[in-house]
Amino acid sequence: MSIKKWVVSKYNKTLASEAAGDIGVDPVSTLIATSRGIDTLEELSAFFDIGAHLELSPFSIKDMDKAVERINRAIDSFEPICVYGDYDCDGVTSTALLYSYLDAREANVIRYIPERIKEGYGMNNAALDKLKALGTKLIITVDNGITAVKQIEYAYSLGMDVVVTDHHKPDGDIPVCEAVVDPHRADCQSRFKHMSGVGVAFKLICALEGDNDGMLLDEFGDLIAIGTIADVVSLTGENRTMVRRGLKIINSNPRPGIKALIDAAGTGSKYLSSTDVAFLLCPRINAAGRMGNAETALELLLSTDEEEAGSIATEICSMNTARQSIENTIFLEAVSKISGDESIIRCPVIVVSGEGWHQGVIGIVAAKITEFYGKPSVVISCDGEDAKGSCRSVEGFSIFDALSYSREYVDHFGGHTLAAGVSLKTSDINLFRKKINEFALKETVPFQTQIIDLKINPASVNLDLVDAVEALEPFGAGNPQPVFGIFGARIEAIYPLSEGKHTRIVVSKNGSRLSCLCFRMSTASFEYSVGDYVDIACVIKKDIFNGEQVVSVIAKGFRFSKLNEDSLLSSVLLYNRFSYGQPLTRDEALAILPDRGTQVDVYKSVKFSPVHSDSAQAICIRLNNDGSGYAKIRFTADVMKETGIFLSDDDNTLSVNEKSAKVDLEQSSLFKKLRSFL
Repeated sequence: MSIKKWVVSKYNKTLASEAAGDIGVDPVSTLIATSRGIDTLEELSAFFDIGAHLELSPFSIKDMDKAVERINRAIDSFEPICVYGDYDCDGVTSTALLYSYLDAREANVIRYIPERIKEGYGMNNAALDKLKALGTKLIITVDNGITAVKQIEYAYSLGMDVVVTDHHKPDGDIPVCEAVVDPHRADCQSRFKHMSGVGVAFKLICALEGDNDGMLLDEFGDLIAIGTIADVVSLTGENRTMVRRGLKIINSNPRPGIKALIDAAGTGSKYLSSTDVAFLLCPRINAAGRMGNAETALELLLSTDEEEAGSIATEICSMNTARQSIENTIFLEAVSKISGDESIIRCPVIVVSGEGWHQGVIGIVAAKITEFYGKPSVVISCDGEDAKGSCRSVEGFSIFDALSYSREYVDHFGGHTLAAGVSLKTSDINLFRKKINEFALKETVPFQTQIIDLKINPASVNLDLVDAVEALEPFGAGNPQPVFGIFGARIEAIYPLSEGKHTRIVVSKNGSRLSCLCFRMSTASFEYSVGDYVDIACVIKKDIFNGEQVVSVIAKGFRFSKLNEDSLLSSVLLYNRFSYGQPLTRDEALAILPDRGTQVDVYKSVKFSPVHSDSAQAICIRLNNDGSGYAKIRFTADVMKETGIFLSDDDNTLSVNEKSAKVDLEQSSLFKKLRSFL
């Protein structure tokens, strides 16, 4: 299970108080805003200005003038144009936006989105051959193209011109073509670099229309909001303005396809926030590209007929249901493989593979595994001799650099610091696992962090606090939903929900009680007990109960209040080094080696009350240890599991094996391994 380092944000109370009075918002809102680096009155005023307009000219982006000239020439001469998109949500909304605009201008335009499984990301020569056969004269890429140097060279050899619009970082030379519109170009002077693909496409049509963003934002705001939220770009600056306007359109007058998708998702009349869009709409649009063909999602967004849109939306929701089922099955299979194989779980980077795992969902599975274990992960789908994987990482560890280090066992890889894709031979997976972990052991994988925006007491949780939170919307990357910290609360009760799939706990502090929901946390895997004192990281939101507005508290993380975090993390790092097979000094080995008293105490603790098999922390609490003895206690529990003294059931609960024969713990492989350092 993941162990995180908790960080409480710092804020400027004086500035927050002054700004709250000037701007007219709750001081809690401005307090949280200052903790996010918004540190002047002018910036705070702009952040909370609900009527903000786009200020940056689209022509501040390099090559925008060249793109406008070439596209207008193609429109005027009725040249066949193709909008070349991508199969994810950002790519589909980008394609829908630019295609709709060009079609409205009566351009001779078609669109093309490659298939995820058959063609992969970006431009490919086979697709270019098809477009040439259709008579295409100009290709305009959206959400791709910046790295397609060779493919664009091939397009020109076929007699087609190319305009690139993208938001990804160049990998070396940029393509030679009519225009390359990408704010991440080294020679681009635009102040705002963090646009999504649909954001760049929107800037293009603003330039084509002569910088008329007000009217265009009202027309395309719903597409821009969905694509921007889906691509997890920073919701600050112009992105915040565009998404805020787009959310109003989504909730008041969305295009027929989006309205149909909202209805099919069963949200009712609920106001959709950025979080709702991220969890309800974006995955459904993505599901078309993952499970079938992204063209289906594109048809939905382009549809002007309500009946047709309703039918497509129902089909896409069915795809999403199938995606969820396949994703969950693969995740459970992966966790079973990881927990059952010491060569996988005792590594700083988890590399797990399976035959025939759906390539469209392994990226989601990798993200879930990284969150669950708190480690970088590579989830690989094998297809006979060939394999493809998706990689996810944690802040502070570059999975791209790790893949580069392991390139001798990789056919191809690409991506970014926190996410990447890789292809390799199935026969090389074990060698690849060894190599990538060799890199990780040199670099040291940091703990994930749990950011706490503000400490609060249970008595402070009310609807006014929720209103203060909502003033910070829209939430996303760069402006996440505020996480509150409730410290030193006593667990009073634990209740299973949905047959134990979720958990509700009741805590108390200073005479106030609070109910917290723990989604996707089964009661069986909840490692805390009634009477434990815990710190809770949580978010709050409004719900309707019996016709009245109430506050819902959703837990995002827990830790034992009585453990010293620095001592605990230091001890965890020490045990991880031993677990990963790194050499230890004699003093480090002695810090792990348990004496007879510790062995007896750990045995008695588990005999008295079974614990979650990963929770050496719970045993620390029972033995009045501040966390500095984690390595010693964890080692003892692992040795007792290895020798059969402890058993771990299907719910991952650790208990004493009453039928265990008397054994010499020092004869275990773990003890011998530790003794080798002495």
